[in-house]
Amino acid sequence: MTTITTPGSTRSELALRAHHRAPVVVPAEPVFDHAFPEDFDSVFEGSTTQRSTIGCVIPAYNEEESIASVIEGLLAQTRVPDVIHVVVNNTTDKTVQIASQYAGAHEITTELGEQFTEVFVHDIGKNPDKKVGALNYGYALVEGYDYLLGVDGDTIAEEHAVEYLETEIIGDSRIGGISAIYSIDNKPFKGLASFLISGQRSQFAAFNLQNLLRGRNMAVLGGQFSVFSTHALREVMEQNHQSTPWVKDSEVEDSLLSLQIKSAGYLTKISPAARADVGGMTTLRALDAQQVKWTYGAIELMWPGQRGDTKGQPLHPNLRIRWAENFGMLTNLFVRVAFLLLLAASLSIGAFVFSPVWLIPIGMAVMLNLRMAMTMANRTRKDVLFALLIVPAEVYMWIRLSHFTRAWSSFLSKKKVDNWAAQAKAEKGGGGHGHWVPLIVAIAVMVAVAVIWMMLGPVVQSTILWIGWPIVGVVTVLQTLLMFTKLVRRQHGYKV
Repeated sequence: MTTITTPGSTRSELALRAHHRAPVVVPAEPVFDHAFPEDFDSVFEGSTTQRSTIGCVIPAYNEEESIASVIEGLLAQTRVPDVIHVVVNNTTDKTVQIASQYAGAHEITTELGEQFTEVFVHDIGKNPDKKVGALNYGYALVEGYDYLLGVDGDTIAEEHAVEYLETEIIGDSRIGGISAIYSIDNKPFKGLASFLISGQRSQFAAFNLQNLLRGRNMAVLGGQFSVFSTHALREVMEQNHQSTPWVKDSEVEDSLLSLQIKSAGYLTKISPAARADVGGMTTLRALDAQQVKWTYGAIELMWPGQRGDTKGQPLHPNLRIRWAENFGMLTNLFVRVAFLLLLAASLSIGAFVFSPVWLIPIGMAVMLNLRMAMTMANRTRKDVLFALLIVPAEVYMWIRLSHFTRAWSSFLSKKKVDNWAAQAKAEKGGGGHGHWVPLIVAIAVMVAVAVIWMMLGPVVQSTILWIGWPIVGVVTVLQTLLMFTKLVRRQHGYKV
């Protein structure tokens, strides 16, 4: 295990320097590029010269392509963290060597004045707990600070991000953690990668907006770029009898910690101003591994008695949105599969009659997707085209449905899989062809249904169509009404 530091500096000395540094005045009237609700503006209007200490922890695993940009992004913040610990684990690339170029003290002049920080790089070698182990290692280094800033090794924040997060969490002692708005930079990508990134940007935007419109209550304080109160983390550890804030027996360590912070009586918030770009998945295999891990972990949190067992399960306030998401995906799966089967069945006996009414849900979906694209703060032409052209968004929905079915199938089969390892392997280009299984199964089911259909008599076929179409129609109408309510819902000037 190697720790790269500058000689003569200890953690206690860094904390002492941070406490004795001249206070930085937060502007009473910061300049924003768009409007925000009055409740957020008041946070800045009532800000004082109060100064906190922030320890930054960057868990890094094979991040040689991005770690330099991540550190430079932190050093370019208007409010620089008081210390930055890069915790490298299980790495097989040059992450340590690249990060080490930034190790040492940095005196920085920003619009908020003179600031000091120090970068430490820790190579903790082979770590069976992976990211969780790296986070807990970092927590032990910064537990004496007021706040812990968690940053993923591929996340680059806008220059005011730390300032905005600090200002709000200081202004409300009820906040246990606050997250930035996440997106993905889609400019460098082309082809399939560009399509997948556009889909992920739309998915992130919908999730962010949903949380913003729920009183800015964040269901998941993502590890990508979030500030945690170390006091709240200590309470979580005490209440849950844990020796560390993050636990290794959950596929979604950030979701579980968010639940625990909420259960401890704190608020979990999302900032409408702080923004950060995260690393996106550029291949079907990598996207599948990531999304299956997320969905599988969420199911474990939702389902009583699983590894992620927590108080309030299964209807904890932070889990209700998870249940709604899964129910929505199940409805989307049913409507699409049932429609295709009924359409094929109707055509096979010449019983299909087209009705323009079926175009209403499609038009509503396009308008909703377009409105979502227009709420993106850094939208591009790709985002608008993704929403308008119908086909890209529909194809991406089918991809998401395959992840949904894979995760639930794995969970219900009781098969224990290391989804962390699967994602890491997939991002390297390995991991097999499991992401094609839903498509293969779907084709097999379609063939089987077609054979069975041809064996049925005309009366039975007509009865199935007579019952099936109204059911699909009713569900589609309900979906369309839900989309309409989202379309006309006020967005209060939020940009995602």
